Amino acid sequence: MNNKFDALKDDDSGDHDQNEENSTQKDGEKEKTERDKSQSSSRRKAVVPGPAEHPLQYNYTFWYSRRTPGRPTSSQSYEQNIKQIGTFASVEQFWRFYSHMVRPGDLTGHSDFHLFKEGIKPMWEDDANKNGGKWIIRLRKGLASRCWENLILAMLGEQFMVGEEICGAVVSVRFQEDIISIWNKTASDQATTARIRDTLRRVLNLPPNTIMEYKTHTDSIKMPGRLGPQRLLFQNLWKPRLNVP
Repeated sequence: MNNKFDALKDDDSGDHDQNEENSTQKDGEKEKTERDKSQSSSRRKAVVPGPAEHPLQYNYTFWYSRRTPGRPTSSQSYEQNIKQIGTFASVEQFWRFYSHMVRPGDLTGHSDFHLFKEGIKPMWEDDANKNGGKWIIRLRKGLASRCWENLILAMLGEQFMVGEEICGAVVSVRFQEDIISIWNKTASDQATTARIRDTLRRVLNLPPNTIMEYKTHTDSIKMPGRLGPQRLLFQNLWKPRLNVP
């Protein structure tokens, strides 16, 4: 890919249960702890590029989640299950994270990596995502690592050319297949979603007959649970997957 990542690739350069019998004192201590955490977070130094580093157009955050398959999840418990890995502002900072992360193809169980712009949570309900949607591609096992790397490098390198529409990307490791998706802000903007689709085909070098699905987050939210029966049925019936050498 012709972007600033090519030359640097080889450089070494998420409900807390409360006991109703807690004393007022304990409640006060808890409130103080939460307040201290909030103040500490607000004082946390902003992530900026280091000297002589190559800045990205946006800061991004890596997230990781893992859960028991087949168990419907509320938005609240889903959010608590997402773990933030870290935020970066430059090409070099990205590679410091990425070079130490397990590749998607080596993950086990029901796991996801998320890479989203800083300040956007990888949740349908987030303000930046709620009116948007995502392009979904299902992969046969063994392709997730390469496709994930190509996708996020294209996203960080601003190859999609759709302004601020891109929110983030997700790779989902499942038992029989893997899934990658890219999220955008405005599902109703057909010109933008078409451009994202075409760029996705190009950066992943997808065969012309590859099946791609666009799903709005509004439709996802309407489903019972976060992985409802309709979606499970759809996954069981939809067999075609990307199958490239």
